[in-house]
Amino acid sequence: MEFELDSGNTAWMIMASSLVLLMTPGLAFFYGGMVRGKSVLNMMMMSFSAIGVAGLIWVLYGYSMTFGTDIGGIIGNPADYFGLAIPDSESLMAAVGVPATVAAGFQATFAIITVALISGAIADRAKFGTWLVFAAIWVTIVYIPMAHMVWGGGLLGADGITSALSVPIDFAGGTVVHINAGAAGLALALLLGRRKGFGREPIRPHNLPFVMLGAALLWFGWFGFNAGSEFAADGTAGRAWINTLVATGVAMLAWLATEKFRDGHATSLGAASGVVAGLVAITPAAAAVDTYGSIAIGAVAGVLCALAVGLKYRFGYDDSLDVVGVHLVGGLVGTVLIGFFATDNAEQFGVWYPEGALNGLFYGGGFTQLLTQIIVAVVAVVFSFVVTYLIGLALKVTMGWRVSEDVEVGGIDSAVHGETAYESIQQGSVIKEIRA
Repeated sequence: MEFELDSGNTAWMIMASSLVLLMTPGLAFFYGGMVRGKSVLNMMMMSFSAIGVAGLIWVLYGYSMTFGTDIGGIIGNPADYFGLAIPDSESLMAAVGVPATVAAGFQATFAIITVALISGAIADRAKFGTWLVFAAIWVTIVYIPMAHMVWGGGLLGADGITSALSVPIDFAGGTVVHINAGAAGLALALLLGRRKGFGREPIRPHNLPFVMLGAALLWFGWFGFNAGSEFAADGTAGRAWINTLVATGVAMLAWLATEKFRDGHATSLGAASGVVAGLVAITPAAAAVDTYGSIAIGAVAGVLCALAVGLKYRFGYDDSLDVVGVHLVGGLVGTVLIGFFATDNAEQFGVWYPEGALNGLFYGGGFTQLLTQIIVAVVAVVFSFVVTYLIGLALKVTMGWRVSEDVEVGGIDSAVHGETAYESIQQGSVIKEIRA
């Protein structure tokens, strides 16, 4: 049977890919506003550089190692589509009529944003050169294997380690993107150690409007992230879109309520953080739950992530911009709660649901899907944390991770990039030099 190009689906996927790519500059604003003014450019550069590093690797061998012929359940064959040399017989995703090159571009944006997310855990103290090398290695031996294991037919997919139970559900990247980035961020935060003054003096965001702008761009782009993961312009994409809207709004409200109860203030930083927490949590479940499931996931994520960001002070690890509290915890919340709220009532809700998977516990499916989701989440955390820690340790020994104390105190922007974001910071540095 010969399949034809579906121009509607193709146009939607090109648009969705562009929306997801916009998320990385959005993340640069979000993270950039959260750091101090003397390192904002460095923080934004870490996000922008992820586009160059991960984008190049993806088109050379990343797509092939993710979706090529399975090797041991861990990676695909890098020679199958090296340089995106896709055979004519495979040039079209037959089921949806979308060219494979368009699908490859969409997946490239996922690899890019995942790398960029990690940078928030090590803000204000990491060498830019070491970050670039880390990004290239991490994409190759952590992100790509994880994506293959979940989406490319590997160990965490339909025929993987949970096949005797049910099919794991990760519609748009709860494990591949958020648990993966969160666990990696924790590993690097532990390796690099605390920023100077952490826990002893306030380290506040320097530009909250940047943070709000970044959150807005992330929310906008995330509709491509989640709805685009259907790879078609249909009712399932519409369900993912609606769930992304609802869960995110509820998470924002839940975060603000938690802040108000705990601290007496509902803050703009809390609103922006709640938005991201909701987006993270609904990502794996975007088209696998109904409206009520999306509301519940958003509410739980908003509360738990708001509480989780304070754990770094209790346990003493310096996750600068709360990658662990938002992405690791939010990713775990969304992935595990699928086991409670998943529904295969496709006729009523227009929901995509993996063949053979069961309803969640609250929809008559028992504990099977819940156990499947927990197993996959635990494996993802362990794999990402351990391999990332080993990569980080090797780079710590060979290249070094930390900038000098003088650079950290004086500002990474000026010392490393030869620029400052604000003239007042430059003037302050000149005055210090004259007095010295």
